[in-house]
Amino acid sequence: MTGSIVGISLGLLCCIYVSTLHENDLWFSNIKEVEREISFRTECGLYYSYYKQMLKAPSIQQGLYELIHDNTTESKRTINILQRMNIYQEVFLSILYRILHIQTYLEPIYFYIYTVFALQTVYVIALFITSWLLSDSWLAGALSGVWYILNRVDTTRVEFTISLRENWSIPFFALQVAAITCYLRPQLKPIQQRVVLWLVFVSTFCFCLTWQFNQFVLLVQALIIFTLDCLDFFTVVSLYLMQVFSLLLVWLLQFCNSMILGSLVLSFIVSALFIKHFQTGLKTGGFVIRVGKLALHTLLVLTLTFTINYSAKTILQLKSDEHIFKFIKAKFGFGATRDFDASLYLCEEAFGLLPLDTFERLAGTVLFAVALRAAVTLFFVLFSYQNNRKREDRTFSMRPDVSYNLLHTVFFGLLSFSTMRMKYLWTGHMCAFAAFGVCGKEVWSLYLRVLHCNTKTMFWPRLMEEISELREFYDPDTVELMEWIRLKTPKRAVFAGSMQLLAGIKLCTGRVLTNHPHYEDQALRERTRQVYQIYARQSAEEVHKVLSSVGADYIVLEDSICYERRHSRGCRLRDLLDLANGHIMDGPGENEPDLILATHPRFCEAIKTDMPPYSTLFTRVFKNKTFNVYKLKKLKKKNKAENSP
Repeated sequence: MTGSIVGISLGLLCCIYVSTLHENDLWFSNIKEVEREISFRTECGLYYSYYKQMLKAPSIQQGLYELIHDNTTESKRTINILQRMNIYQEVFLSILYRILHIQTYLEPIYFYIYTVFALQTVYVIALFITSWLLSDSWLAGALSGVWYILNRVDTTRVEFTISLRENWSIPFFALQVAAITCYLRPQLKPIQQRVVLWLVFVSTFCFCLTWQFNQFVLLVQALIIFTLDCLDFFTVVSLYLMQVFSLLLVWLLQFCNSMILGSLVLSFIVSALFIKHFQTGLKTGGFVIRVGKLALHTLLVLTLTFTINYSAKTILQLKSDEHIFKFIKAKFGFGATRDFDASLYLCEEAFGLLPLDTFERLAGTVLFAVALRAAVTLFFVLFSYQNNRKREDRTFSMRPDVSYNLLHTVFFGLLSFSTMRMKYLWTGHMCAFAAFGVCGKEVWSLYLRVLHCNTKTMFWPRLMEEISELREFYDPDTVELMEWIRLKTPKRAVFAGSMQLLAGIKLCTGRVLTNHPHYEDQALRERTRQVYQIYARQSAEEVHKVLSSVGADYIVLEDSICYERRHSRGCRLRDLLDLANGHIMDGPGENEPDLILATHPRFCEAIKTDMPPYSTLFTRVFKNKTFNVYKLKKLKKKNKAENSP
């Protein structure tokens, strides 16, 4: 009872903490509604706009119909938002807000953000349970919760990216890990196993439903399960099936989204189960013989995985996720860096390597040192366990739940190191694993001598300083732009521009877009590259032709992109476009100046001269310090008489 109260209290404390930071950073309660909506940056605004759209619909049925037959997110196209994007959480919240009759007491935007912050409570409680189960001590759970809060900079970014899919899904993933940990505990009764397995399924389903990257996370988890199966720790079929059933249910709810059927994780699970069924005697023989058998087993599984996946994508004509594999190949030097989509990801800091200062911050709270020591120690135990499986005098028996959490920490640590955005899948779980390293009965004696709690970092004053620091959201240029669009343009006007800004335009004004930040569609990626020619070295006629082909009425040019200085040379958007268009010879790097092959000036710069041919094709209708909006002039079509000799 005491442990439960402590766990819930820590979860609520974390929820209040991030909510306070959000309020103090933006003065959210005192700014205008349009400023609140603008604070949902990039894709966050796009996702929130569907919650807003559902609430504005005359009925739930009409709102769902408009999402299934959406013609405002991509101009000249009608798409099924529920199929394309993972927004069932917005649909569920909008329905809940309607039926609870709390409109008088709570604004819709607060109902939304408080729900996301409340999921942090779920997250901390899940970590609390995981470390409690591993160590049999709720003190470990308390330590994991405290570590999570102390390392808030590296464990979550929910306070300024509220609508990101990961903030919805990772708490459910943590619940799934807690359920798996419970499922793998020794001496669990069959009825208890069935109940816990049901919890694994529900949490896995919720995780998959709320994040489009679910297949890649589950692939890493499937590799962990596969490794433990090869080491003969537990029977894996049930856990594999929970992953498969969850993905298939999401596939049905997303109107048979082919991206799920073509996922690597499904191909891998099918291959692993198929080879496991036919390759008997895998775990027999001496050490060397077993290693040889496991190597052959792994090779067969991987070969069959890629064969099935290639066949599935060929049959389904699937190209929705090809940009991710282009990025992976380019990141590790196996693909061409001239590809626009791959370069766009490579040049984003979030998709780069994990910065070294992350380890400095984690070491400042003793978290990383404890987790590293626990992992190294348990790896030695794991290796010893495999070499001495037939001995009866082992002083330490490697439990399946401990081995799973060990490999979970290691595998997702490697994923985080390779891609910074994925660190939030690792750092939270590391808090639970490190807490086990401190409080676990099996390794307690190893850390009494080596744990150093005397650190120069003063945690409590730093937390209080963060909470007491008051700021205010201030972006008058964007507010002015949104107000102008809302008041001065037709409701069905089509806007072209950067993905990030257009998401905000849809949320704040409801206007039609040419493109948006949800990048998991091959046709949309191609359209985005075409629209981005407004920042390339292209003629006015060519840009006008491209924009007209996607139905654009207005273009919004941003000086922050046209004259970008944030990225290094070669990684600015204009450089990536020039490289993709063949207008420069080389790519990113601090090498000699690029050889420019283009015959036209940069469009976003040249259009500001208001000289022909730009003034013939475009009219400037809005300008402030940050944005320039131009309206496309309609070209008169020549009739046959004018074209005849």
